[in-house]
Amino acid sequence: MGDEKPHEDTLKVLGFAGSLRRGSLNRGLLRAAQELAPPGMTIEPYDLGAIPLYNYDLEEGGDPQPVSEFKEAIRRAQALLIATPEYQQGIPGVLKNALDWASRPAGRSVMLGKPVAIMGASPGFTGTARAQTQLRQALTYTQNLVVLQPEVLVARAHEKFDSEGRLTDARTREFVRRLLDQLWALARLLSPRP
Repeated sequence: MGDEKPHEDTLKVLGFAGSLRRGSLNRGLLRAAQELAPPGMTIEPYDLGAIPLYNYDLEEGGDPQPVSEFKEAIRRAQALLIATPEYQQGIPGVLKNALDWASRPAGRSVMLGKPVAIMGASPGFTGTARAQTQLRQALTYTQNLVVLQPEVLVARAHEKFDSEGRLTDARTREFVRRLLDQLWALARLLSPRP
């Protein structure tokens, strides 16, 4: 997984945060990733707010429009970037719900095998370590390959963003940059260009 990135190619990444709050630190982390993306990588942010609670009865009648749109956005992307908060030592319900929808139909999901990078911000001392572990476990169902290092666990995150929600901590910005480089390398390894 070298550092060379062919600039004529574009790696399309879909990014979403497991928080619906406008001032979410994890949404701020996604904005930082957009700023720090290497040349040739585009990160399209996606808001999970319109996705209804998963219900098999709804699914039987055909995916609701917000779910269809989410699945189409995943289908178009070559890789995923997920920013997760940590709620009660796990992933937020909004994120798990979105993944439940995206994992369907079983064995033929649009998520199947896509490379994923995970990061997370929390005011707590452990960052989002437990939530990220839980998220990695959930992604085994859709056979996603997840970037292992670096782990972007932004602890005491409220001290690392300014009043506008911009990530200002230089060390954290470098970790995000390195995570994106590794996502690029993993995506290219899985889908080499001629």
